[in-house]
Formats: sequence, structure tokens, C-alpha cells
Amino acid sequence: MSQAETRYRAPARLFHWGMAVLILATIPVGVVMVQEGLPRPLQNSLFIFHKNVGVLLLLLVLARLAYRLWRPPAPLPPSVTGMQRTAAHLSHLALYTLLIVMPVAGYVRVKAGGFPIETLDALGVPSLVPRSDALAELAKTVHYLGSYAIAALIALHVCAAAYHGIAKRDGIFSRMWPPFGGTVD
Repeated sequence: MSQAETRYRAPARLFHWGMAVLILATIPVGVVMVQEGLPRPLQNSLFIFHKNVGVLLLLLVLARLAYRLWRPPAPLPPSVTGMQRTAAHLSHLALYTLLIVMPVAGYVRVKAGGFPIETLDALGVPSLVPRSDALAELAKTVHYLGSYAIAALIALHVCAAAYHGIAKRDGIFSRMWPPFGGTVD
């Protein structure tokens, strides 16, 4: 199987790398925005960024999943062992799950807590959850624990990509790199 036969199409690569940039931006913002002693205007700006990028990420992951159903990725090359295939499948499943759970939990935390999500509010989107401190606290816990899980999965994903790209040089990394361009569309 040639590299062209196993490479992701350009839209899939754009989804992947665009979401990667947004996710990697929201993680440090999420850490910093809850720190004590920040100037209130800065803290407000960070919260607004984090909430609204979360909404965008949820829409992107849903679009990405729809695209993936419409255009499934090419199969892994035969050099990938059964255990590696299983690990890749399970880690991707966990990542997609968390990419849905995290923004949903964030949304529930914010709206149940009685706070705005500026973009949705400006568009007139009504709250999908009732005002509830208990629900907001549960969603906050899910979002907090999920942040550690998604950070760990991202680290695992990056390590696996580096392993395939640097150590094995087996074409797995080049399936998704570069983010745009290339020959398969």
C-alpha cells in the first residue's frame, strides 16, 4: 500500500490541525483563567475565549465525525500490528468521546450556573439546561476531571505520532502531515 493510499484527505487534515491548535490554546487558558489574583478584565476575557472556543470545538468535532462517516480514513498500512491497531482505535475513540464530553460539560456548567455563553446568547440560542447549582457543580467536576484525561490522551497521541514519525519512520505520521497541501483530496 503506497503512502498516497493511506494518507488522510486534505479536509480531514485541516479538521485535525485546526482543532489541535484550538484545543492546545484552550488548555492553558483554562488553567490560567481560574487562578486567584488575576486582574478581572483579563480573567473575564479568558473565560469568554474558553467558553466560546469550546462551543466552536463541539461544532467542529461533530462536523469532523460527519465527515469521517462520509469519507472514512484509509486503512492503516500492514506494518501496523494488531495491538497497535487496537491501541490506536481505543485512543481515538477516547479522544472523540472527550472532545464531545468536555464542551458539553463546560456548557452545562456555565448555563446551569447562570452564566452567559456570549456567542450563543448573541445568536438567541436558549439555554438547554435549567439553572441548578447542583448540576453546575457536577458538570464542573466532569469538566475538571476530563481536562486531565484529555491532556493525558493528547500527550499519548503526540508521543505515538513522534514514535511513528521519528523512530519507526513507517508512514503513519505522514498520513496526517502536512496539515494542508499534498496530493490526496
